[in-house]
Amino acid sequence: MRGIVVATAQTTAQADPPGARRNEWILVIFTGTTNIADAVARIALPLLAAQISRSPVVVTAVAAIMSLPWLVAALHVGVFVDRMDRRALLMGAEIARMVAVGALLVAVLAASPTLALIYAAALVIGLADVVAGIAGVSIVPSAVPKHRWETANARITALEYLFNGFAGQPIGGFLVAVGFGLALSVTGFAYVAGAVLLLLLVGNFKVAAPERKRSVNEDIREGLRFLWQHRLLRTMALLIAIMAGCWAAWLALIPVYAVGGPLGLDERQYGFLLTGLGAGGVIGTVIVGPVNRWIGRRWSMFTDIVGAFALVAAPALLPAAPSSAWAIGAAAFLAGAGGTMWTVNSRFITQSLVPADMLGRFSAASRLVAWGMTPVAAILAGILAEFFSYQVAFGFFAVLCVLLIYPFFKVVTRERMAEVDGPAAAPASGDPDDSGGAGTADDGGDLPEAATTGGSR
Repeated sequence: MRGIVVATAQTTAQADPPGARRNEWILVIFTGTTNIADAVARIALPLLAAQISRSPVVVTAVAAIMSLPWLVAALHVGVFVDRMDRRALLMGAEIARMVAVGALLVAVLAASPTLALIYAAALVIGLADVVAGIAGVSIVPSAVPKHRWETANARITALEYLFNGFAGQPIGGFLVAVGFGLALSVTGFAYVAGAVLLLLLVGNFKVAAPERKRSVNEDIREGLRFLWQHRLLRTMALLIAIMAGCWAAWLALIPVYAVGGPLGLDERQYGFLLTGLGAGGVIGTVIVGPVNRWIGRRWSMFTDIVGAFALVAAPALLPAAPSSAWAIGAAAFLAGAGGTMWTVNSRFITQSLVPADMLGRFSAASRLVAWGMTPVAAILAGILAEFFSYQVAFGFFAVLCVLLIYPFFKVVTRERMAEVDGPAAAPASGDPDDSGGAGTADDGGDLPEAATTGGSR
């Protein structure tokens, strides 16, 4: 039985192994190039679909398909991440994105894009995102020394929000306004640049094979079992599921709500509206360290619940008019900052609690729970908007956010955060806080970021 190793929050100056700082910066820059490409793609594909159909269900289906692989493929991808070279998997994800974007670019240049092709490209990009998301988080402990994890995670998260939101969204809106051909060309070039950067990483990024050969299903069960038996990580994943659903609903509806819809924005204004998420995320990475020291890791993470509520409550409560765009953007800013605070802290917590050889499987299990909600939320948001109103759709998810307050403070306690930050290891025989008698926790993985995502939650 493997004990759970708990890392200290305070890092000390240590000698870095050869190539460690280089790897850290390569991963940071790779994150930037890939996320700016993702940002343009996530703007271009729904807006391209909106040119073919004005139905909210048709347009939100693009976002739903992009996130669907988290629900149907994450567990198996997690097994591959723990069995294969993680850099090779990242490379494969970049190549798949290139092919999808290239096919769509050819169709756009030939003036023959179809919904079927847009959906197919969205599916490929979404599946590649699953592979890159799990492999990218899992590769950090192999590429970067432990005393650099929190710094590396903060920098990676900053680039995710900077290029997927703050810079990427207006760039995407501008490129789409100029032409879909240009937008897709820039996207493809950025994916190529990311693939080249991966070749520069130094080290071994494949986990040692287990002594006993296990089946894929056995590996999947190990990740799921650890997630279920650890009360803190299980609750965090469930909380993220609802918050990610709110983000997914907002991101799925906002293209048709803002561009040619009630807000009456054009593509460029829409791109700048979305910068609120990115700007907040960038600010969050700057202040997360001081905020953690000032009010504690627990309250720092709680800001994500506040931000997610503001994100969906603003369009639900404000008049559906162009004058509301600034307030909706401000709510997005708060959500971006909260998402960053959660992401940096949750990555540190799970990288500290989970053995490196299980990061892929546990990451897949937790993301299945946390992000499996996103395609469902996107489709549900479209249905509510189609048959009722945009306000009803956004308001439904705002109510869900309010319901998260009690379980958060019940489980994410000061004592549990102190254990994560303290030098003492947690007991090997299960989670002491789990009154449900979950049993032992002998393996693990990683918890998802904010959100990523789409961003990068």
